[in-house]
Amino acid sequence: MSRILVGGAGGAPSNNFIRSLRESNRTDYLIGTSCVPTDLFLADVDERHVVPPAVSAEYRSSTISLLQRTRPDFLHVQNDYEVRAVSRFRDEVAGLGVKTYLPDRETVEICIDKAKSYDVWQKSGVNVPKTFLLHNESDLKKAFEQLGDKIWIRAVEGAAGQGALPTDNFDFARIWIDRFNGWGNFTAAKLLTERTVTWLSLWYEGELVVAQTRKRHSWNFGSRTLSGVTGITGVGETCSDSIVDQAALDSIYAIDKKPHGIFGVDMTYDHDGHPNTTEINIGRFFTTHYFFTKAGLNLPEIYCNIALNNMFPTLERKINPLPDGLIWIRGMDVEPVLITRNELEATLGNKP
Repeated sequence: MSRILVGGAGGAPSNNFIRSLRESNRTDYLIGTSCVPTDLFLADVDERHVVPPAVSAEYRSSTISLLQRTRPDFLHVQNDYEVRAVSRFRDEVAGLGVKTYLPDRETVEICIDKAKSYDVWQKSGVNVPKTFLLHNESDLKKAFEQLGDKIWIRAVEGAAGQGALPTDNFDFARIWIDRFNGWGNFTAAKLLTERTVTWLSLWYEGELVVAQTRKRHSWNFGSRTLSGVTGITGVGETCSDSIVDQAALDSIYAIDKKPHGIFGVDMTYDHDGHPNTTEINIGRFFTTHYFFTKAGLNLPEIYCNIALNNMFPTLERKINPLPDGLIWIRGMDVEPVLITRNELEATLGNKP
């Protein structure tokens, strides 16, 4: 039995990691942490501890102190800011005898900052939407002039569509960025379609362990945001496409020639039907990875087996081992449901 400390416990991303471990062949002792005390009561963990937010000055010292007291064998976190924070003091974590399974430091820094990752991809010839970092109103005017009548604005850091806004109005865009004090921290990009796909992959010292693709059909509560994006996938479906596979590999290798750890490549299709890379969720699984667990691919189990036991999976296919057409349906205060495309189409055929 290993002791695993899981950051963000009680939140959906970490709870799905925890559920996956509880349903695996592993018998780990789980230590949950969160900066939201009430969230901890939603987590199926053996210990609960409150920590400061990852962006606070106290996070490092508090986490180091907690590691000294709880003595876990392994540390995993499920939030961009926490991934970056832990990455920056990983040597201290290792000095305490606590393992991590993180990508390279530089890789983490590039992937957390969407402006930095865009620059790398643009110079490497990866298919990306043309993007401007917005330092001032002149940059915003240039974006409208070069990107079209309607553009996509978002923050360079953060998940769940943070700061995202599709708009055709210069004044609205300016006020939006002012509202978030976002000059220098927001980008404007060419507006793509609503079709999105994610290539979630696990690597070990430059070798691909496994990757699985999922396309998204809807966002939960999307109608309640201006962008339509909430970070809360409502309906997702397993799929496979060699073009997507290659786009994801190109995106990863452009940033890291020897990938290690978790790389989740988000892509959005342009109006010509080509996938454009928009970001890599680095060092963490996307929120709905429990979908893959229930479908028969338990990525957290594979991840922990490698990190803690140097045990690698035997798979018939490393890329997209799950069948296409498995659908995961999520909602609020209901258990998610796993069905097949055939089941969905049969139900749709019953409409009056």
